[in-house]
Amino acid sequence: MSDKQYGKSRLPSRHVTEGPERAPHRSYLYAMGITEAGIHAPLIGVATTWNEAAPCNITLGRQAQVVKKGVAAAGGTPREFTSITVTDGIAMGHQGMKSSLVSREVIADSVELTMRGHSYDALVGLAGCDKSLPGLMMAMVRLNVPSVFMYGGSILPGKYKGRQVTVVDVFEGVGQHSSGKMSDEDLHELEQVACPSAGSCGGQFTANTMACVSEAIGLALPGSAGAPAPYEARDAFAFESGRTVMELLKNKIRPRDIVTRKALENAAAVVAATGGSTNGALHLPAIAHEAGIDFDLHAVGEIFKRTPYLADLMPGGKYTAKDMYEAGGVQAVMKTLLDGGFLHGDCMTVTGKTIAENLKAVKLRTDQDVIYPHNKPLRDEGGVVVLKGNLAPEGAIVKVAGMKNLVFKGPARCFDSEEACFEAVDKKKFKEGDVLIIRYEGPKGGPGMREMLSTTAALYGQGMGDKVALITDGRFSGGTRGFCIGHVGPEAAVGGPIGLLKDGDMIAIDATKGMISVDVSEKELAARRTGWQPRKTDYNSGTLWKYAQTVGPAERGAVTHPGGKAETHVYADI
Repeated sequence: MSDKQYGKSRLPSRHVTEGPERAPHRSYLYAMGITEAGIHAPLIGVATTWNEAAPCNITLGRQAQVVKKGVAAAGGTPREFTSITVTDGIAMGHQGMKSSLVSREVIADSVELTMRGHSYDALVGLAGCDKSLPGLMMAMVRLNVPSVFMYGGSILPGKYKGRQVTVVDVFEGVGQHSSGKMSDEDLHELEQVACPSAGSCGGQFTANTMACVSEAIGLALPGSAGAPAPYEARDAFAFESGRTVMELLKNKIRPRDIVTRKALENAAAVVAATGGSTNGALHLPAIAHEAGIDFDLHAVGEIFKRTPYLADLMPGGKYTAKDMYEAGGVQAVMKTLLDGGFLHGDCMTVTGKTIAENLKAVKLRTDQDVIYPHNKPLRDEGGVVVLKGNLAPEGAIVKVAGMKNLVFKGPARCFDSEEACFEAVDKKKFKEGDVLIIRYEGPKGGPGMREMLSTTAALYGQGMGDKVALITDGRFSGGTRGFCIGHVGPEAAVGGPIGLLKDGDMIAIDATKGMISVDVSEKELAARRTGWQPRKTDYNSGTLWKYAQTVGPAERGAVTHPGGKAETHVYADI
């Protein structure tokens, strides 16, 4: 390995491998069977979120072994390590969900610390569960060492009574069961068949949304987001990801050369076009923040507004991630967006080529109805909409993919936790036309900004999904459907208007105009604020307490540190 080729004398790993004073450090590397040549080659971190918590992550360890072969074949020395994940499907509907969004920060921080502590020169990151995808991408941009992201792949769809199902059908089955529309036996059968393989949730929920983002933003190899987790075809992408990171190292192409303002706009366009998760509007600002780029909820919303909705994917549509893969994958979505002028084709990617160059040979197939052409969209505007008004001065977000009625007005029914609302829904203690308010579930107030899939799915299962609205300063799962508005800011815990609402206040929502308001005067809201007291939580120590002290508003990605703008040095340049 020539110093001229990779510039070892300027790489971070020189601090642990070069010179007589590093003999003790090298002795540790010899102890693990690394040869002298391997020690003096670039050291490449291969980070995964492998664990036995859920099917989302269970294949990542095996895929990492193939990445390491690709690194080694190109002359690097791979060093595998893992981070945590919190799996939303298991954390959902109880206090465990408070850990989910916090895990995004822990993943980014732990990858940063591992890379810094051992002076690794580049990074390949593999992720499965929802927060692990943005967590790894945030770490890549923060460290700014040459990096390649790879998704672990989606789960295969289940089959129940002749139709495709996902885990969201099971959540909705709970609502059907509570309203007497599903028997104990049918619910039991459904839960046994909904998740038939390894891989992340199968619709266009958060994991698959952020997998599409990884390609659109340029950090992942074209096509790598598509193949389901059990497919051996993923090995080719894993090997190539390992080889590619060595090319990036040689050519000095770093994440911040790739993750530009225009790349973030491309990512937002793909979220909109696929009817992706509302969580995309939380994670894109957080990734941007690592690079010191201003790209908040409202900037994301501007892209959503001008992007057509093209992919008919669950939960609002008919098809799963596997179906989109077979119809051409995210590359096909990106190509028709590019052809329509909705993507920036000149953005650099990990291939060393631009988006337009990567998509040159891609064509949108006419023998499928999963992905629609840009000039014949499912909807002229994207499947996700940002709202603003006196109830949400800092904004809010709703997924409208698959919805017919985009206007709602009704009286508020206020709950100070998800559990309280779920109990009312489960016992049907609400009325058609109500606007259910779940507050004190924001980033600080939760703490942890929980998702509300158990509640929204129960409503849908009861057949009430389009007969009530639900508003929260918390989040919704990418699997949520119906008139469900999340990320309302300012959150209740800091005195936002959502914390001042009373039962019976009239709420108006118009997703065509991007408006959310309460029919209460500013004078009355100010009077209510004088009597308002912050609500206490039971999380007064530990990680959730630490998170609540530093986390910022959802509008800017619920980030916990000053970001790229405050840097005086970047890790890659040590």
